[in-house]
Amino acid sequence: MVIGIICEYNPFHNGHIYHLNKIKEKYPTSTIVLVMSGEITERGDISIINKWDKTEIALKYGVDLVIELPFKYSSQSADLFAKGAMEILNELKVDRIIFGSECNNKELLMKVATIQLSEEYNALIKKYLDKYSYPDALGKALKDLSGININNPNDLLGISYIKEIIKNNYNIDFETIKRTNDYNSKELNTISSATSIREAIKNNIDITPYVPIETLKVIDKRLDLDNYFDLIKYKVLSTDDLSYILGIDEKIEPRIKKSILVSNDIDELIKNIKTKKYSYNRIKRILIYILIDYKKIEHNTNNYIRILGFNEKGRTYLSSIKEDIKFPIITNYSNSNNLIDIDIRINNILSIKAKKYDELKQVIRKIDIK
Repeated sequence: MVIGIICEYNPFHNGHIYHLNKIKEKYPTSTIVLVMSGEITERGDISIINKWDKTEIALKYGVDLVIELPFKYSSQSADLFAKGAMEILNELKVDRIIFGSECNNKELLMKVATIQLSEEYNALIKKYLDKYSYPDALGKALKDLSGININNPNDLLGISYIKEIIKNNYNIDFETIKRTNDYNSKELNTISSATSIREAIKNNIDITPYVPIETLKVIDKRLDLDNYFDLIKYKVLSTDDLSYILGIDEKIEPRIKKSILVSNDIDELIKNIKTKKYSYNRIKRILIYILIDYKKIEHNTNNYIRILGFNEKGRTYLSSIKEDIKFPIITNYSNSNNLIDIDIRINNILSIKAKKYDELKQVIRKIDIK
């Protein structure tokens, strides 16, 4: 059995250990393949642990093979995030994905995914977008068609995974593990959410009970988008036309340029820009794109397999399937064929505030999968 996991590990915490242990208890001989976000996450945050440290922690706690989710997917909304991750897991021949779920109801999640792929559902969304924000339009359309109300983040992301399986007829099953806490909760418990842990770090609260020692050693508080506010402000004020940046159109550009002059930090800037059409997280992603100068033309790249690390079991498995993998396999910078140029640029820019990246950007990983 080959099990697929999709995670950000921002940061890796006790809940992730619980997730991995549950998988290993049920499938003790399985190979666990992780598709993981690198430096930038789905909600437009900078990961407070770099991808190499996250990889080492994941391998220590039971993952066999770690693959990076390319930036073009890791920094997108749920459906596109899921699309990129599921393409990779399908290419890697996984049998099943296992993800955390608040409802922990496989049949319900499948039902919702099927509804969301229907023409009727999409027609309702278009209708409601005149009055509601995109997330609200999604929820209202689902409620009208089924009476079901699902708004928990892990369930919603899981539904996105299931839709990809259905749409592409992937030979992949899925399974859920009951989520023991609220993903968005800011309260700290024995198993706390990544959100609550990041909030605690910002407020200088001790997080020792909630993460393994390996995480404590590598967290970098400087890796916060607020720390890069001055660079974003300079970029906006010094660029006449930002329309070449992904996500920027003629409606949001003037709002960004006006708001940057009266805002003192990232949160204030986002709130000043925010409208019904542009959600908080969508704007945050756009600010990331401005920071790293992510051009629309750069977004037209294909998916690939970037190997971050593996143990002996992972090496053996990868070697057994590599001849059947159609995506480019990247094991180091020298064989990247410019596919990961954006990652190098991200590291260079992050190094301005977090000097550890000065070392990381020079690293050339030479991974032998023979």
